[in-house]
Amino acid sequence: MAGQVKKPVKITETVLRDAHQSLIATRMTTEQMLPIIDKMDKVGYHSVECWGGATFDASLRFLKEDPWERLRKLRAGFKNTKLQMLFRGQNILGYNHYADDVVEYFVEKSMYNGIDIIRIFDCFNDLRNLKTAVSASNREKKKYPNGQKEVQVALSYTLGEAYTLDYWKDTAKRIEDMGADSICIKDMAGLLVPYQATELVEALKAGTKLPIQMHTHYTSGVASMTYLKAVEAGADIIDTAMSPFSMGTSQPATEVMVETFKGSPYDTGLDQNLLAEIADYFRPMQEEALKSGLLNPKVMGVNIKTLLYQVPGGMLSNLVSQLKEAKQEDKYYQVLEEIPRVRKDFGEPPLVTPSSQIVGTQAVLNVLQGERYKMVTKESKKVLAGEFGETVKPFNPEVQKKAIGDTKPITCRPADLIEPELEKFRKECAEWIQQDEDVLSYALFPQVATEFFKYRAAQQSKVDPTLADTVNKAYPV
Repeated sequence: MAGQVKKPVKITETVLRDAHQSLIATRMTTEQMLPIIDKMDKVGYHSVECWGGATFDASLRFLKEDPWERLRKLRAGFKNTKLQMLFRGQNILGYNHYADDVVEYFVEKSMYNGIDIIRIFDCFNDLRNLKTAVSASNREKKKYPNGQKEVQVALSYTLGEAYTLDYWKDTAKRIEDMGADSICIKDMAGLLVPYQATELVEALKAGTKLPIQMHTHYTSGVASMTYLKAVEAGADIIDTAMSPFSMGTSQPATEVMVETFKGSPYDTGLDQNLLAEIADYFRPMQEEALKSGLLNPKVMGVNIKTLLYQVPGGMLSNLVSQLKEAKQEDKYYQVLEEIPRVRKDFGEPPLVTPSSQIVGTQAVLNVLQGERYKMVTKESKKVLAGEFGETVKPFNPEVQKKAIGDTKPITCRPADLIEPELEKFRKECAEWIQQDEDVLSYALFPQVATEFFKYRAAQQSKVDPTLADTVNKAYPV
């Protein structure tokens, strides 16, 4: 290795977002995070991913926390480290497409409250669905010191005959032309194996000058080897998680990857003693989650079926629970074989939220009904009508006809058909607004946000509105 040029690999820490989302259903609270922030801020991470994805929904729905307040507290604590979020393009952090004005305002408020790097993806890799979020991010970042804010676009990685190296290379070039600052290979199912990672990173490096970040999950057992080959091929940044919340359906362990590259040209330079102190902080949390059942040992092992059936780990557990509910667990392997067929009928999209849920549920129905597409879900109809965007291959015309009849599919960017919504949402939730950001919480999750607003008001006034006599306008004392 003597004489090799030093190229330290950078680390994005996921323990405050994707790691606990993947292992304990996004249940880590803000209060659990705050005591360790000072130490994490001294590590020298490229960034800490701490917001977006499912954290927004889970904060409001399950933890009764304001996600915006969490972001502000994290920003106050991390004085030297960039904060990163995951943003689902036109879906923002929800499961449907929103109007452009909502997307733009969400980007503005995310950066204003402390996000430095916005990672934006689309479940179909339809770049039209990223246009508004990327443009808004580029516009907003000009308000801040040069280099402080970054726009990263993620490629939702998947396998299939349409997904050639040329496809990825061309898509990367288009992302660069859109104005992204970096590109992430987002391998949500752990499908990228080591030598294919070499080929993919080399192809992307040939197609774009942008930094390349790697994101994968340990579900299939190959993730750290994949990172090793990706970094050797030129990847600049990798996503890792502190060891107590690593492996399984999460990311490779931060400390392990730091040790792997030690003494090599890719040496991260991070302090293992400091990382050990941080791991010590999270370990009791992991042990408590195991004891309570929040952390299921099943999600911590290797699931080789992920590679065999190209199905993300989270999607597998959803299938098991759906079949259990229907008392049809013996149909498990039939459903696994049906998933690739449904995916092909639906234009071979990557399987990531929300496409993974839509394809999985339809596969279950096809098997349980004993006839394919005898019953078609509302979401499947939306996909086949073009309401989620354009897939890499055309839909199966017979399936499309059976599902949507003579309805004319959308061929434009879906959000072009959505009228501005922000003012409408503002009027609907006017009685609850205490901060500008409340309208965005309501826009994404109207019922969940309203319940949270009622809870917040009860906490502040010490009066529970759910016990109110609304007819006589009286409250119990």
